[in-house]
Amino acid sequence: MSHKVRVINHPLLRHKLGYLRDKRTNSVEFRDLVKEISVLLAYEAMRDWDKMVTLDIETPIAKATVERITQAPVVVSILRAGNGMLDSVLSVIPFASAGFIGIYRDKFIHNTVEYYFKMPENIKGRMAILCDPLVSTADTMIAAIDRLKSYEVHEIKILTILLSDFAQKRIHYFHPDVEIFTLHVENEINELGYLVPGLGDAGDRLYQTK
Repeated sequence: MSHKVRVINHPLLRHKLGYLRDKRTNSVEFRDLVKEISVLLAYEAMRDWDKMVTLDIETPIAKATVERITQAPVVVSILRAGNGMLDSVLSVIPFASAGFIGIYRDKFIHNTVEYYFKMPENIKGRMAILCDPLVSTADTMIAAIDRLKSYEVHEIKILTILLSDFAQKRIHYFHPDVEIFTLHVENEINELGYLVPGLGDAGDRLYQTK
């Protein structure tokens, strides 16, 4: 496995993932679990942030020197399942801006199709945090990375709950600089493109659709 894949192995996250996998977990519970996990993934993605400035302030007791983050990242949701993570990541990084990418893989043309792309104007030179709960074949993820790099973002990190070993190898074949934060790497994808054992279709389970 690439050193650019960070598997966050924590008892609380393993506990929450177990409920996400369970088909008896209803949509409300599923959404809450995705939100809770997304917060912890966001903390890990920001752990090595080094773009800081110091300034002098006054506490209620005395003067003090504090640090503030500069050049805030852009949090990017890959529609639609990425929206289940977006608000939670923004709650951790409230000074970040948000972007949206709508991409799907068309089974007839055997290629990805982009239907929506909206980013902040000042994305050039900033870090992008890409959110998608599941990465199976990585087709849409690679297309999203390609688009962001065309806008000259400085760095890209992926937050995902589960991804396949196949996906992480493909991502790092095309984009070896991209860092991935996940709870678990699955070894199998079925004939329909679902992770095995996985947790089903994240979008459907988030929003009660089929």
